[in-house]
Amino acid sequence: MKVSVMTFNIHHGRGTDRRLDLNRIAEMIRKSNADLIGLNEVDRFFSKRSMYRDQISWLAEQLQMEYAFSPSITLKSKNSETARQYGNALLSKFKILKNKSTHIHSSSKFREGRSILETVIEIDSQPLQVLVTHISFNPSSRRKQIQHILKFVELNPLPTVVMGDWNMNPGSKSWRTVAKIMHDVWNISGEDRGFTYPSYRPRKRLDYLFISEDIKVIDTEVVDFMPEASDHLPVLAKLELSTL
Repeated sequence: MKVSVMTFNIHHGRGTDRRLDLNRIAEMIRKSNADLIGLNEVDRFFSKRSMYRDQISWLAEQLQMEYAFSPSITLKSKNSETARQYGNALLSKFKILKNKSTHIHSSSKFREGRSILETVIEIDSQPLQVLVTHISFNPSSRRKQIQHILKFVELNPLPTVVMGDWNMNPGSKSWRTVAKIMHDVWNISGEDRGFTYPSYRPRKRLDYLFISEDIKVIDTEVVDFMPEASDHLPVLAKLELSTL
């Protein structure tokens, strides 16, 4: 079974030209033809910066996909019952069987919370575990967050994809810790350096797709046809799942 998976930090829809335009994000996803899309920096009724829009439900409606959301920040207002949220999300062409949001370690010195979205997707009657996260740039917090993720992966036997903005460099200590347990798809089939940030003239690889050893990589690419849509470029991988 073949499936296309993409990870994309959308910067709440605000592009490098400072325009808020979710239509560009939707167009990039649509043209990529990805089946599963992990998103970082997604707003739900969060603030004026994104016009208080529920971004993930809007994208899901436009693209006719199922979705799940994991808030990393939740703020409540005295004047509204609607929580203001910001975090990670998943869009799926396949049925989402399960989804759970878990907060993971974040240093009190930094305002931004961190979470992991844990989902199980049904593809041709077979389950695939898909995790979406956005790891801290703080080394101490990042180390603890990675430990949490890897422990979860090791305790779960399903074929697994973990994707998101990891705020780490390939070959770094953090990367090596993950690579002992999972495979970095870019190292298997990517060309050049796979830089994703900043979207114009990228010079860092911050966005990753990691897979368990029971998944095969066919092809991997950085999607760069519309760099103005966000400050990150998405990474797209075509995977092959073993049949039971």
